[in-house]
Amino acid sequence: MAHTASSSPPFTTRPSLDGTEIRRRVQRLRRLATLLDAAFTIPGTRVRWGLDTLIGALPVAGTAVMAIPSLYIIWEAYRMNVPGKVILRMLANVGVELLFDFVPVLGDLADTVYKANLRNIDLLERHFGMTVDVPPPGR
Repeated sequence: MAHTASSSPPFTTRPSLDGTEIRRRVQRLRRLATLLDAAFTIPGTRVRWGLDTLIGALPVAGTAVMAIPSLYIIWEAYRMNVPGKVILRMLANVGVELLFDFVPVLGDLADTVYKANLRNIDLLERHFGMTVDVPPPGR
C-alpha cells in the first residue's frame, strides 16, 4: 500500500494520560519496585531486601534477568511521557546497580542498599507531584 499524505506516520506522539491513570500506573510500578527491592526483612533488623537481591545472587544470569523488570519500569515512565532528563536519571540508577552486580558479594550488598527501582519510583512520584503513603517497614 502506497503512503499517502493523509495516512498517519509510523511513529506518533504518545497519548496524554489523566491524573487518575498516572496515579494508577505509578502505584502499580511502586508495588513491583517494592517486590524487587524491599519485599522482605532480614530477621532482627530493619534491613529490607527483595527479589533483586535474591535472584541477582546468581552469577551473570541473575543480573541479566533482574535487569528486565528494572528496564520495564523505565519503559513505563517513557510511556507516561516522563521527560528525557528523568528517564536518563532512571537509566543511571539502574546502570549503577548493574555495574555493582558484576562484583561478587558487593553486588548483592549494592542491591540491598542502593534499591535502584525504588529510587526510580521516587523520581516518578516527584515528577508527577505525587505523595504516596508507604507504611514503614515491619507494618
